[in-house]
Amino acid sequence: MADKCQFLKTYSTGNGSVVYCELAAFNQPVSSDFLTKIGCTAEMRKECPGGTELDARLSAANPPVTPIISCTPPPDLAKTMVGVAEKKANTGMPSLMWLAILAGAYIALGAIMFTIITNDLATFIGDGLTRLIGGISFSIGLILVILAGAELFTGNNLIFTGYLEKKVTGKQVLSNWFWVYLFNFVGSLIVVFLFYYSGIWKANGGAIGVRAVSIAASKASLPWVEALFRGIFCNWLVCLAVWLSNASRDVISKILSIMIPIAAFVAAGFEHSIANMYFIPMGLALKNHPALAGLLNPAAIEGLTLRGFFLNNLIPVTIGNLIGGVLFVATVYWTVYLRPASAVKKAAAKSGA
Repeated sequence: MADKCQFLKTYSTGNGSVVYCELAAFNQPVSSDFLTKIGCTAEMRKECPGGTELDARLSAANPPVTPIISCTPPPDLAKTMVGVAEKKANTGMPSLMWLAILAGAYIALGAIMFTIITNDLATFIGDGLTRLIGGISFSIGLILVILAGAELFTGNNLIFTGYLEKKVTGKQVLSNWFWVYLFNFVGSLIVVFLFYYSGIWKANGGAIGVRAVSIAASKASLPWVEALFRGIFCNWLVCLAVWLSNASRDVISKILSIMIPIAAFVAAGFEHSIANMYFIPMGLALKNHPALAGLLNPAAIEGLTLRGFFLNNLIPVTIGNLIGGVLFVATVYWTVYLRPASAVKKAAAKSGA
């Protein structure tokens, strides 16, 4: 062994010779690369005096690396969402009321940003990029809902995961959806009132107001079936944004996981029931305002009525949103990740009985 290791030394004493490892005895710095280079393998160190000290020093210099988990794995995330569903289903009044009002207001603020930023942007960069930038600006609404804390009807469609897992009752689900939907509407109308009297829509020669009326008219004039299917697509993406944000471990990741799906749904022209609680009432409030006289095409806004709001848009879009969130996100992910576990539990219970 001594002839194989240049650091293995012999020290003569009056009581005989002592063999020792020079590196261990004199506290020389060591690294795994250095030991490999000199041929000092783990097997050799087991026979070498001071080898144990070398291994200890090597471990201290090179501590084991703990892998960084940047997001929750999908199976664990499904379990997390069941816990979120339980918490939301058990939120009582008046907390639920205020959080729902805030969510409606936050989505309306996102709609205001979308309207202002896109009022003349297509003139400079074309339709596609305008849709993308508008979608990014609109995403501030859901970012506020998730990070600041609020109760949004479309996101709360995911409570159905808790119902499927039998952690939440059907009564709790329907109660949450009803009250959150109602107070989301209240929050949206509060922002309509505030924005109307702010006069900001008069900027750019009234172009922002014209854009608000144009958006509302196009939504209120949609064929029923088109509104339904646009609603399905929309909440499929919105619930994925909520789902992904719960997988994220830091603020930046949460923002990006929200922004990308939301930008996609807005750019594609899908329909969000709570956003439309702002968009269409805002258009209704402005369509006959004297400040916009002569700037609007009467034929283009003919369908912008209360009837068009509720029958052509809000009802089919809400149904579509429910299908998109409940079926394509909550049910599918529960089926993939949680239903097998539930089946195993039931089988075990039966066999035990």
